[in-house]
Amino acid sequence: MIFRLLGIAVAACLAFAGVASAQGKTELLWYSQAGFKLTTPGGKVIIIDPWIMGGTLTPPDLKDLSKVGKVDLVLVTHGHGDHLGDALEIAKSNNAPMWAPAGMNQQLLTLGKMPANLVPRMNKGGTIQPFPGVKITMTHAEHSSEMLLKDDHGKDTTYSAGEPVGFIIELENGFKIYHMGDTGVFGDMKWIGEYYKPDLVLVPIGGHFVMDPKDAAFAIKDLIKPKMAWPMHYASNPMLKGTPAEFKAALGQTTVQVIDAKPGDKKEF
Repeated sequence: MIFRLLGIAVAACLAFAGVASAQGKTELLWYSQAGFKLTTPGGKVIIIDPWIMGGTLTPPDLKDLSKVGKVDLVLVTHGHGDHLGDALEIAKSNNAPMWAPAGMNQQLLTLGKMPANLVPRMNKGGTIQPFPGVKITMTHAEHSSEMLLKDDHGKDTTYSAGEPVGFIIELENGFKIYHMGDTGVFGDMKWIGEYYKPDLVLVPIGGHFVMDPKDAAFAIKDLIKPKMAWPMHYASNPMLKGTPAEFKAALGQTTVQVIDAKPGDKKEF
């Protein structure tokens, strides 16, 4: 009888812990460009596209990988340097798996740049559940993907890196984030909005390599229709001319809340 009561008490405590975890805050730290540190309501830390040390707009006080802290999982949308960035070092130092386009992780494994346990393979449409209550789905992105790496002789060499992707991240409390990666507009953004119903979209607005503010506004207002949009991937080089002000103007009257942020800002949801 005593053991039965103890079992019930333990189960109740675990259930309460699960509820408390699910009701916690979601925290996003923006390094710059498309780089974010996501802390889930359950306390798991996910790093996305961490161009930290080389980031032209990353605040100087954040250009120290030791300040990133413990990382449980790394997400990379494609192989370009402003997204792959410090991902390999962060994954290795934390023994954290790096989920990225399957072709990119296979290339890193073949080249001997990463151990097999840290470069699991996944593709568009695939979903993983890395932690209790957390689901991550890989989506389409309209872009390109190559890696510039040192070969065995120390020479800069370009390697194929699979196809670019985005990620739908559903957290323990049901909050959903859509990190679009680098992308142009594509029609299935409407389907993504209807099917996954993201609460917050991290949307590139700089133009030239990605959507400009007008394209991004159309994608948000007419296709995806989230509750909130966080403009990213702008002003880091002279070709990324789009601005949040232009994005807001292109949105016009809308129920979508635009997150006002600058690199280094941290927001809770």
